Amino acid sequence: MTTAILTTRGQITIPVAIREALGIAAGDRVEFVEIASGRYEIIAATRSITAMKGMFGKPARSMSIEGMNRVIMRQGASANGEAK
Repeated sequence: MTTAILTTRGQITIPVAIREALGIAAGDRVEFVEIASGRYEIIAATRSITAMKGMFGKPARSMSIEGMNRVIMRQGASANGEAK
């Protein structure tokens, strides 16, 4: 198990082996994701948006921008207590 020490300024140096495994370097961003109470996972947030292409599969159906706007307006109206 690899450990690190928290400084008085709230900083931690991520050990080299962990940085290499995550593929991160100085200036890269990481995310801390709570996976259970008191347990977190560190995720490298360095991928570009294009690297995520195809990650979620194709949508069941496509929708036009106008259709999206209608749904947004309808949901906004119902959230404000207005009639649909």
